[in-house]
Amino acid sequence: MNTVWTHGQSRQVETFDTVNPATGEVIATFGVHGQAEVDAAVERAREAAAWWAGLGWKQRRTRLLAWKSHLIRYIGRLAELVHTETGKPLDDAKLEIVLAVVHLDWAARHAHRVLRPHRVRSGLLAVNLAATVEYPPLGVIGVIGPWNYPVFTPMGSIAYALAAGNAVVFKPSEFTPATGGWLVSSFAEVVPGHPVLQLVTGAGESGQALARSGVDKISFTGSSETARKVMAACAENLTPLIAECGGKDAFLVGSDANLDAAADAAAWGAVSNAGQACIGVERVYVAEDVYHTFLEKLAERMSQARPGDDRESAYGPMTRPAQADVIEDHVADALARGGRAVLGGMQSIRRPYVDPVILADVPERSLAIQDETFGPTITVTKVADLAEGVTLANAGRYALGSTVFAGSRKRGMAAARAMHSGMTAINSVIGFATVPALPYGGSGDSGFGRIHGQDGLREFTQAKSITRVRMRPPLKLTTLSRTDKDLTRLLTGATLLHGRRYR
Repeated sequence: MNTVWTHGQSRQVETFDTVNPATGEVIATFGVHGQAEVDAAVERAREAAAWWAGLGWKQRRTRLLAWKSHLIRYIGRLAELVHTETGKPLDDAKLEIVLAVVHLDWAARHAHRVLRPHRVRSGLLAVNLAATVEYPPLGVIGVIGPWNYPVFTPMGSIAYALAAGNAVVFKPSEFTPATGGWLVSSFAEVVPGHPVLQLVTGAGESGQALARSGVDKISFTGSSETARKVMAACAENLTPLIAECGGKDAFLVGSDANLDAAADAAAWGAVSNAGQACIGVERVYVAEDVYHTFLEKLAERMSQARPGDDRESAYGPMTRPAQADVIEDHVADALARGGRAVLGGMQSIRRPYVDPVILADVPERSLAIQDETFGPTITVTKVADLAEGVTLANAGRYALGSTVFAGSRKRGMAAARAMHSGMTAINSVIGFATVPALPYGGSGDSGFGRIHGQDGLREFTQAKSITRVRMRPPLKLTTLSRTDKDLTRLLTGATLLHGRRYR
């Protein structure tokens, strides 16, 4: 507990520290916001939302593009902060920020086209009516962000919610509050005077408070377990929820695949951000004809990846210290069930770092295949062909992202379409996350709802249908003065139009 001053009076508040995961050094101290503080932020956001929505498309676009420019101009400062809070290399932090900027740019430029009112056909039954669909903003959106990509992932909700005309109350992960605070402060520099984007900080209890606060929608990114708790809190007010949860993404390699490209993509997908990515590569299914060759190429590439806190390291430490325990459990379980370590093993876990691990011959019921590991580990399994790989990939409870490597475009597309995952990349890794126009999300334990693209913009609006009488109706149907003649004509027309048998 620390003493802080508010309006000239001191009061005791609970605080927490954010620390550098590589060194344990305290970066900053933040307050734990409870229900009262969160409710106050939401109340301020209500007034800001009315002002922001009233600006109109053009003025919001101008301000969001100015924010985008600000992020790029100060990318070095933000990347340094992301590096310090998460441990990821500076270059990876910069890549994450650039991806966030690309999405912010797309949302700002396309919101009007996607969400503006448009006419729809009324049909013969309602020929006298003009029909219009509009997409007004919901009002106030609560965004609960993750720690692994503290800029890119929450911005996938924040940017699209703002572009749609909403105000946002943002609770970053308790592991990356300084990054979240920097984003909010930078927006305030571009849009001063109105709390359109606000920060609340704390751990799970603060997220629960935001879910209970009466916001118009929650966009959550985190574990499936936490999503269930947030969903229960949202249920109290029937608050709708977008949930982007974990993944156990599968990577399929066909017999005609470019093995060098496939091995390079799988290696990067496994160790990037120390494997702490919901769309990272965790399990690989390889056609038996190329299995051994692929495994050799993959081991060669992954053996070159070294974790550390210096500029030459391929990736950083585990941001959450407890994640090393999960990795240790998964590797131990795989080995105990008959799997073999092709690269690394139990000795790879050197807290706070984990060296690359490749596991082969791992039974499908193992933790390393069924549960999200979230570390620089990967399982490689031999299959007869892509079809068997699809079957095994679809057997898990997660369905977020996936990858297919195949020489034949037809076979690659067929496998991609057969995958249950919400997103699939062919002959590249996580390509779908780099295209702002594509919706992002999954199903099953990977959550529901979509961010990014047109679907992402519409998630933060309410579809509103409007009809307007434009001429006298040919039939009197919705009136107490309806006659038998009107109904007879209706049934005759319906029979002619819809009564034929179709084969």
